[in-house]
Amino acid sequence: MNVLRLQDLIAAGQIGGQRVFIRADLNVPQDDAGHITEDTRIRASIPCIEMALKAGAAVMVTSHLGRPTEGEFKPEDSLAPVAQRMGELMGREIPVVAHWVDGVDVAPGQLVMLENCRLNKGEKKNNAELAQKMAALCDVFVHDAFGTAHRAEASTYGIAQYAKIACAGPLLAAEIDAISKALANPKRPLVAIVAGSKVSTKLTILKALSNNVDGLIVGGGIANTFMLAAGLKIGKSLAEPDLVAEAVAVIEAMKARGAAVPIPVDVVCAKTFSADAEATVKDAAHVADDDLILDIGPKTAAILAAQLKAAGTIVWNGPVGVFEFDAFSHGTETVARAVAESEAFSIAGGGDTLAAIAKYGIEGDVGYISTGGGAFLEVLEGKTLPAFEILAKRAAG
Repeated sequence: MNVLRLQDLIAAGQIGGQRVFIRADLNVPQDDAGHITEDTRIRASIPCIEMALKAGAAVMVTSHLGRPTEGEFKPEDSLAPVAQRMGELMGREIPVVAHWVDGVDVAPGQLVMLENCRLNKGEKKNNAELAQKMAALCDVFVHDAFGTAHRAEASTYGIAQYAKIACAGPLLAAEIDAISKALANPKRPLVAIVAGSKVSTKLTILKALSNNVDGLIVGGGIANTFMLAAGLKIGKSLAEPDLVAEAVAVIEAMKARGAAVPIPVDVVCAKTFSADAEATVKDAAHVADDDLILDIGPKTAAILAAQLKAAGTIVWNGPVGVFEFDAFSHGTETVARAVAESEAFSIAGGGDTLAAIAKYGIEGDVGYISTGGGAFLEVLEGKTLPAFEILAKRAAG
Protein backbone atom coordinates (compact mmCIF):
# COMPACT_ATOMS: atom_id res chain seq x y z
CA MET A 1 0.00 0.00 0.00
CA ASN A 2 1.46 3.32 -1.06
CA VAL A 3 1.15 6.07 1.56
CA LEU A 4 3.27 9.11 2.30
CA ARG A 5 5.32 8.66 5.47
CA LEU A 6 6.60 11.18 7.99
CA GLN A 7 10.10 9.76 7.49
CA ASP A 8 9.84 10.61 3.75
CA LEU A 9 8.91 14.25 4.49
CA ILE A 10 11.75 14.61 7.01
CA ALA A 11 14.25 13.12 4.56
CA ALA A 12 13.06 15.61 1.94
CA GLY A 13 13.49 18.52 4.38
CA GLN A 14 9.78 19.35 4.33
CA ILE A 15 9.10 19.45 8.08
CA GLY A 16 11.37 22.21 9.44
CA GLY A 17 9.35 25.26 10.53
CA GLN A 18 6.05 23.55 9.67
CA ARG A 19 3.02 23.16 11.93
CA VAL A 20 2.55 19.41 12.42
CA PHE A 21 -0.67 17.92 13.82
CA ILE A 22 -0.19 14.35 15.14
CA ARG A 23 -3.19 12.11 15.87
CA ALA A 24 -1.83 9.63 18.40
CA ASP A 25 -3.49 6.84 20.39
CA LEU A 26 -3.03 7.87 24.02
CA ASN A 27 -6.17 6.13 25.31
CA VAL A 28 -4.52 4.61 28.37
CA PRO A 29 -6.13 2.86 31.36
CA GLN A 30 -6.53 4.87 34.57
CA ASP A 31 -7.56 3.98 38.12
CA ASP A 32 -10.44 5.67 39.99
CA ALA A 33 -8.12 8.44 41.16
CA GLY A 34 -7.11 9.20 37.55
CA HIS A 35 -3.62 7.71 37.80
CA ILE A 36 -2.34 6.00 34.65
CA THR A 37 -1.97 2.27 35.32
CA GLU A 38 -0.27 1.25 32.04
CA ASP A 39 1.64 3.62 29.73
CA THR A 40 2.60 1.47 26.71
CA ARG A 41 0.61 3.64 24.27
CA ILE A 42 2.24 6.83 25.56
CA ARG A 43 5.72 5.33 25.17
CA ALA A 44 4.86 4.01 21.70
CA SER A 45 3.72 7.45 20.50
CA ILE A 46 6.83 9.37 21.59
CA PRO A 47 9.16 8.42 18.66
CA CYS A 48 6.82 10.08 16.14
CA ILE A 49 6.62 13.27 18.23
CA GLU A 50 10.39 13.38 18.74
CA MET A 51 11.02 12.86 15.00
CA ALA A 52 8.90 15.91 14.19
CA LEU A 53 10.46 18.05 16.95
CA LYS A 54 14.00 17.08 15.93
CA ALA A 55 13.17 18.09 12.35
CA GLY A 56 12.25 21.58 13.62
CA ALA A 57 8.45 21.37 13.51
CA ALA A 58 5.89 23.11 15.71
CA VAL A 59 4.10 20.06 17.08
CA MET A 60 0.51 19.56 18.22
CA VAL A 61 -0.57 16.12 19.42
CA THR A 62 -4.06 14.93 20.32
CA SER A 63 -5.92 11.72 21.12
CA HIS A 64 -9.22 10.47 22.45
CA LEU A 65 -9.40 9.25 26.05
CA GLY A 66 -12.31 7.21 27.33
CA ARG A 67 -15.84 7.85 26.09
CA PRO A 68 -16.64 11.50 26.84
CA THR A 69 -19.87 13.21 25.78
CA GLU A 70 -19.15 15.60 22.90
CA GLY A 71 -19.29 19.23 24.02
CA GLU A 72 -19.34 18.40 27.75
CA PHE A 73 -15.97 18.60 29.50
CA LYS A 74 -15.50 16.63 32.72
CA PRO A 75 -12.15 16.58 34.60
CA GLU A 76 -11.86 12.78 34.18
CA ASP A 77 -11.91 13.25 30.37
CA SER A 78 -8.80 15.45 30.39
CA LEU A 79 -5.52 14.46 28.75
CA ALA A 80 -3.64 16.32 31.54
CA PRO A 81 -2.41 13.09 33.26
CA VAL A 82 -1.27 11.83 29.84
CA ALA A 83 0.61 15.08 29.16
CA GLN A 84 2.24 14.86 32.58
CA ARG A 85 3.38 11.26 32.04
CA MET A 86 4.60 11.99 28.51
CA GLY A 87 6.45 15.03 29.84
CA GLU A 88 8.20 12.87 32.43
CA LEU A 89 9.25 10.39 29.74
CA MET A 90 10.44 13.13 27.36
CA GLY A 91 12.02 15.36 29.99
CA ARG A 92 9.99 18.46 29.10
CA GLU A 93 6.85 20.37 30.10
CA ILE A 94 3.90 19.66 27.81
CA PRO A 95 1.14 22.27 28.07
CA VAL A 96 -2.44 21.08 27.52
CA VAL A 97 -4.55 23.34 25.30
CA ALA A 98 -8.35 23.36 25.68
CA HIS A 99 -10.83 24.81 23.12
CA TRP A 100 -8.20 24.50 20.40
CA VAL A 101 -10.28 24.06 17.26
CA ASP A 102 -10.25 27.75 16.30
CA GLY A 103 -6.52 28.28 16.79
CA VAL A 104 -3.37 27.04 18.54
CA ASP A 105 -0.29 29.05 19.46
CA VAL A 106 2.78 26.85 18.98
CA ALA A 107 6.25 27.69 17.66
CA PRO A 108 8.92 25.51 15.96
CA GLY A 109 10.58 23.26 18.53
CA GLN A 110 7.56 23.48 20.83
CA LEU A 111 5.13 20.68 21.71
CA VAL A 112 1.58 21.13 22.95
CA MET A 113 -1.10 18.56 23.70
CA LEU A 114 -4.56 19.39 22.41
CA GLU A 115 -7.31 18.36 24.83
CA ASN A 116 -9.32 15.14 24.27
CA CYS A 117 -10.45 15.31 20.62
CA ARG A 118 -13.67 13.42 21.38
CA LEU A 119 -14.89 16.48 23.30
CA ASN A 120 -15.34 18.34 20.00
CA LYS A 121 -18.89 18.30 18.65
CA GLY A 122 -18.97 16.36 15.39
CA GLU A 123 -15.78 14.35 16.02
CA LYS A 124 -17.31 10.87 15.88
CA LYS A 125 -19.56 11.67 12.91
CA ASN A 126 -16.61 13.12 10.96
CA ASN A 127 -18.24 16.54 10.64
CA ALA A 128 -16.76 18.29 7.58
CA GLU A 129 -16.68 21.77 9.14
CA LEU A 130 -14.84 20.46 12.22
CA ALA A 131 -12.39 18.50 10.07
CA GLN A 132 -11.66 21.57 7.93
CA LYS A 133 -10.96 23.67 11.04
CA MET A 134 -8.56 21.00 12.31
CA ALA A 135 -6.83 20.85 8.93
CA ALA A 136 -6.43 24.65 8.96
CA LEU A 137 -4.34 24.37 12.16
CA CYS A 138 -1.50 22.57 10.42
CA ASP A 139 0.75 22.27 7.37
CA VAL A 140 1.16 18.50 7.84
CA PHE A 141 -1.24 15.97 9.36
CA VAL A 142 0.34 12.78 10.75
CA HIS A 143 -1.84 9.75 11.51
CA ASP A 144 -0.03 7.58 14.04
CA ALA A 145 -2.97 5.92 15.82
CA PHE A 146 -3.57 2.44 14.39
CA GLY A 147 -6.05 1.68 17.20
CA THR A 148 -8.41 4.24 15.60
CA ALA A 149 -7.62 3.39 11.96
CA HIS A 150 -10.92 1.53 11.53
CA ARG A 151 -12.96 4.62 12.43
CA ALA A 152 -13.68 7.50 10.06
CA GLU A 153 -13.75 10.42 12.50
CA ALA A 154 -12.88 14.09 12.14
CA SER A 155 -9.43 13.73 13.75
CA THR A 156 -8.56 10.51 11.89
CA TYR A 157 -10.18 10.77 8.45
CA GLY A 158 -11.68 14.21 7.82
CA ILE A 159 -8.51 16.10 8.70
CA ALA A 160 -6.54 13.80 6.37
CA GLN A 161 -8.93 14.77 3.57
CA TYR A 162 -8.45 18.51 4.01
CA ALA A 163 -4.90 18.98 5.36
CA LYS A 164 -2.29 20.37 2.91
CA ILE A 165 -0.23 17.18 3.44
CA ALA A 166 -1.40 13.94 5.11
CA CYS A 167 1.00 11.16 6.02
CA ALA A 168 1.47 8.08 8.21
CA GLY A 169 3.56 8.24 11.36
CA PRO A 170 6.06 5.46 12.17
CA LEU A 171 3.58 3.37 14.22
CA LEU A 172 0.89 3.40 11.54
CA ALA A 173 3.48 2.80 8.79
CA ALA A 174 4.81 -0.23 10.69
CA GLU A 175 1.27 -1.65 10.95
CA ILE A 176 0.72 -1.14 7.20
CA ASP A 177 4.02 -2.90 6.42
CA ALA A 178 3.36 -5.82 8.79
CA ILE A 179 -0.21 -6.34 7.55
CA SER A 180 0.93 -6.22 3.90
CA LYS A 181 3.71 -8.72 4.64
CA ALA A 182 1.33 -11.10 6.45
CA LEU A 183 -1.79 -10.89 4.30
CA ALA A 184 -1.15 -9.15 0.98
CA ASN A 185 2.19 -10.81 0.13
CA PRO A 186 2.64 -13.69 2.59
CA LYS A 187 5.40 -16.23 2.49
CA ARG A 188 3.61 -19.61 2.29
CA PRO A 189 2.35 -21.63 4.01
CA LEU A 190 0.19 -18.97 5.69
CA VAL A 191 -1.29 -20.24 8.96
CA ALA A 192 -3.87 -18.30 10.97
CA ILE A 193 -4.79 -18.89 14.60
CA VAL A 194 -8.27 -17.56 15.36
CA ALA A 195 -9.46 -18.30 18.87
CA GLY A 196 -11.90 -16.91 21.37
CA SER A 197 -15.18 -17.69 23.04
CA LYS A 198 -17.60 -17.11 20.15
CA VAL A 199 -17.75 -18.02 16.47
CA SER A 200 -20.31 -15.24 15.94
CA THR A 201 -17.80 -12.47 16.78
CA LYS A 202 -15.15 -13.95 14.48
CA LEU A 203 -17.31 -15.52 11.74
CA THR A 204 -16.52 -12.90 9.08
CA ILE A 205 -12.81 -13.25 9.91
CA LEU A 206 -12.97 -17.05 9.60
CA LYS A 207 -14.77 -16.76 6.26
CA ALA A 208 -12.33 -14.17 4.90
CA LEU A 209 -9.27 -16.14 6.02
CA SER A 210 -10.65 -19.45 4.67
CA ASN A 211 -10.18 -18.00 1.16
CA ASN A 212 -6.54 -17.12 1.76
CA VAL A 213 -4.79 -19.23 4.39
CA ASP A 214 -3.18 -22.66 4.07
CA GLY A 215 -4.03 -23.65 7.64
CA LEU A 216 -6.74 -22.28 9.95
CA ILE A 217 -6.23 -23.14 13.63
CA VAL A 218 -9.32 -22.55 15.77
CA GLY A 219 -9.29 -22.48 19.56
CA GLY A 220 -11.37 -21.75 22.65
CA GLY A 221 -15.17 -21.76 22.33
CA ILE A 222 -14.75 -21.42 18.56
CA ALA A 223 -12.99 -24.81 18.42
CA ASN A 224 -15.89 -26.36 20.36
CA THR A 225 -18.33 -25.25 17.65
CA PHE A 226 -16.01 -26.72 15.00
CA MET A 227 -15.87 -29.97 17.01
CA LEU A 228 -19.68 -30.11 16.84
CA ALA A 229 -19.39 -29.49 13.08
CA ALA A 230 -17.07 -32.51 12.89
CA GLY A 231 -19.64 -34.68 14.67
CA LEU A 232 -17.93 -34.75 18.08
CA LYS A 233 -19.64 -34.38 21.46
CA ILE A 234 -18.55 -31.45 23.64
CA GLY A 235 -20.55 -32.01 26.85
CA LYS A 236 -21.61 -28.72 28.42
CA SER A 237 -18.76 -26.73 26.85
CA LEU A 238 -19.23 -23.21 25.53
CA ALA A 239 -20.30 -23.35 21.87
CA GLU A 240 -22.81 -21.96 19.37
CA PRO A 241 -24.77 -24.92 17.97
CA ASP A 242 -26.78 -22.61 15.68
CA LEU A 243 -23.56 -21.76 13.82
CA VAL A 244 -22.50 -25.33 13.09
CA ALA A 245 -23.56 -24.95 9.44
CA GLU A 246 -21.31 -21.89 9.15
CA ALA A 247 -18.41 -23.84 10.66
CA VAL A 248 -19.03 -26.69 8.18
CA ALA A 249 -18.96 -24.14 5.34
CA VAL A 250 -15.54 -22.85 6.50
CA ILE A 251 -14.20 -26.43 6.75
CA GLU A 252 -15.49 -27.22 3.24
CA ALA A 253 -14.11 -23.96 1.76
CA MET A 254 -10.68 -24.82 3.15
CA LYS A 255 -10.90 -28.45 1.97
CA ALA A 256 -11.81 -27.32 -1.57
CA ARG A 257 -8.50 -25.42 -1.67
CA GLY A 258 -6.46 -28.34 -0.33
CA ALA A 259 -6.17 -26.60 3.04
CA ALA A 260 -7.48 -27.66 6.45
CA VAL A 261 -9.00 -26.68 9.78
CA PRO A 262 -7.33 -29.06 12.29
CA ILE A 263 -9.98 -30.41 14.69
CA PRO A 264 -8.66 -31.26 18.21
CA VAL A 265 -7.81 -34.94 18.73
CA ASP A 266 -7.59 -34.54 22.52
CA VAL A 267 -8.83 -31.94 24.99
CA VAL A 268 -8.45 -30.91 28.63
CA CYS A 269 -11.75 -31.08 30.52
CA ALA A 270 -13.10 -30.08 33.92
CA LYS A 271 -16.43 -30.42 35.68
CA THR A 272 -16.53 -26.74 36.72
CA PHE A 273 -15.17 -23.47 35.34
CA SER A 274 -12.68 -22.51 38.05
CA ALA A 275 -8.95 -22.10 38.57
CA ASP A 276 -8.82 -25.00 41.03
CA ALA A 277 -10.96 -27.42 38.99
CA GLU A 278 -9.38 -30.81 38.35
CA ALA A 279 -8.01 -31.00 34.80
CA THR A 280 -8.45 -34.26 32.88
CA VAL A 281 -6.94 -34.98 29.46
CA LYS A 282 -9.37 -36.89 27.23
CA ASP A 283 -9.52 -38.19 23.70
CA ALA A 284 -11.76 -35.82 21.70
CA ALA A 285 -14.19 -38.69 21.09
CA HIS A 286 -14.61 -39.41 24.81
CA VAL A 287 -15.96 -36.13 26.19
CA ALA A 288 -18.65 -36.81 28.83
CA ASP A 289 -22.02 -35.05 28.96
CA ASP A 290 -21.02 -33.10 32.10
CA ASP A 291 -17.54 -32.11 30.84
CA LEU A 292 -16.36 -28.57 30.09
CA ILE A 293 -13.58 -28.37 27.49
CA LEU A 294 -11.18 -25.66 28.73
CA ASP A 295 -8.04 -26.33 26.66
CA ILE A 296 -6.62 -28.39 23.81
CA GLY A 297 -4.80 -31.58 24.83
CA PRO A 298 -1.06 -32.28 24.50
CA LYS A 299 -1.39 -34.35 21.27
CA THR A 300 -3.37 -31.56 19.58
CA ALA A 301 -0.92 -28.93 20.87
CA ALA A 302 2.01 -30.93 19.43
CA ILE A 303 0.28 -31.25 16.02
CA LEU A 304 -0.41 -27.49 15.93
CA ALA A 305 3.12 -26.65 17.09
CA ALA A 306 4.59 -28.70 14.22
CA GLN A 307 2.33 -26.91 11.75
CA LEU A 308 3.35 -23.49 13.10
CA LYS A 309 7.05 -24.32 13.02
CA ALA A 310 6.72 -25.27 9.33
CA ALA A 311 4.80 -22.09 8.42
CA GLY A 312 6.12 -19.22 6.31
CA THR A 313 3.73 -16.65 7.82
CA ILE A 314 1.61 -16.76 11.00
CA VAL A 315 -1.35 -14.53 11.92
CA TRP A 316 -2.41 -14.96 15.56
CA ASN A 317 -5.55 -13.71 17.27
CA GLY A 318 -6.67 -15.36 20.48
CA PRO A 319 -5.56 -17.97 23.07
CA VAL A 320 -6.58 -21.60 22.45
CA GLY A 321 -7.70 -22.28 26.04
CA VAL A 322 -8.47 -20.65 29.38
CA PHE A 323 -4.81 -19.70 29.80
CA GLU A 324 -5.54 -17.53 32.84
CA PHE A 325 -6.02 -20.80 34.80
CA ASP A 326 -2.66 -22.62 35.04
CA ALA A 327 -4.17 -26.10 34.65
CA PHE A 328 -5.68 -25.03 31.32
CA SER A 329 -2.82 -22.87 30.02
CA HIS A 330 -0.61 -25.55 28.46
CA GLY A 331 -2.22 -25.44 25.01
CA THR A 332 -1.81 -21.67 24.68
CA GLU A 333 1.75 -21.86 26.03
CA THR A 334 2.68 -24.59 23.51
CA VAL A 335 1.19 -22.56 20.65
CA ALA A 336 2.89 -19.36 21.87
CA ARG A 337 6.29 -21.04 22.10
CA ALA A 338 5.83 -22.61 18.65
CA VAL A 339 5.09 -19.16 17.19
CA ALA A 340 8.21 -17.83 18.96
CA GLU A 341 10.42 -20.66 17.68
CA SER A 342 9.08 -20.65 14.12
CA GLU A 343 11.16 -19.14 11.32
CA ALA A 344 7.88 -17.67 9.99
CA PHE A 345 7.07 -13.96 9.97
CA SER A 346 4.41 -13.65 12.69
CA ILE A 347 1.89 -10.91 13.40
CA ALA A 348 -0.23 -11.03 16.57
CA GLY A 349 -3.05 -8.84 17.82
CA GLY A 350 -5.93 -8.64 20.30
CA GLY A 351 -5.91 -8.02 24.04
CA ASP A 352 -5.89 -11.67 25.18
CA THR A 353 -3.19 -12.53 22.65
CA LEU A 354 -1.00 -9.70 23.94
CA ALA A 355 -1.60 -10.92 27.51
CA ALA A 356 -0.49 -14.44 26.51
CA ILE A 357 2.61 -13.07 24.76
CA ALA A 358 3.48 -11.13 27.92
CA LYS A 359 2.77 -14.12 30.21
CA TYR A 360 5.21 -16.34 28.31
CA GLY A 361 7.79 -13.60 27.72
CA ILE A 362 7.98 -14.01 23.94
CA GLU A 363 7.61 -10.35 22.89
CA GLY A 364 11.02 -10.38 21.22
CA ASP A 365 10.22 -13.52 19.22
CA VAL A 366 7.00 -12.36 17.52
CA GLY A 367 7.61 -10.59 14.21
CA TYR A 368 5.08 -7.82 14.83
CA ILE A 369 2.71 -7.17 17.74
CA SER A 370 -0.30 -5.10 16.68
CA THR A 371 -1.64 -2.67 19.25
CA GLY A 372 -5.02 -1.96 17.65
CA GLY A 373 -7.59 -4.53 18.73
CA GLY A 374 -10.65 -3.58 16.66
CA ALA A 375 -8.58 -2.33 13.74
CA PHE A 376 -6.55 -5.55 13.66
CA LEU A 377 -9.74 -7.65 13.56
CA GLU A 378 -11.17 -5.58 10.70
CA VAL A 379 -7.96 -6.10 8.71
CA LEU A 380 -8.33 -9.86 9.24
CA GLU A 381 -11.90 -9.56 7.94
CA GLY A 382 -10.45 -8.28 4.70
CA LYS A 383 -11.75 -4.73 5.18
CA THR A 384 -9.82 -1.70 3.98
CA LEU A 385 -9.42 0.58 7.00
CA PRO A 386 -10.60 4.19 6.51
CA ALA A 387 -7.22 5.57 7.66
CA PHE A 388 -5.33 3.46 5.11
CA GLU A 389 -7.83 4.36 2.38
CA ILE A 390 -7.63 8.16 2.82
CA LEU A 391 -3.82 8.20 3.20
CA ALA A 392 -3.40 6.06 0.05
CA LYS A 393 -5.82 8.39 -1.81
CA ARG A 394 -3.85 11.48 -0.69
CA ALA A 395 -0.53 9.84 -1.66
CA ALA A 396 -1.91 9.16 -5.12
CA GLY A 397 -2.73 12.84 -5.47
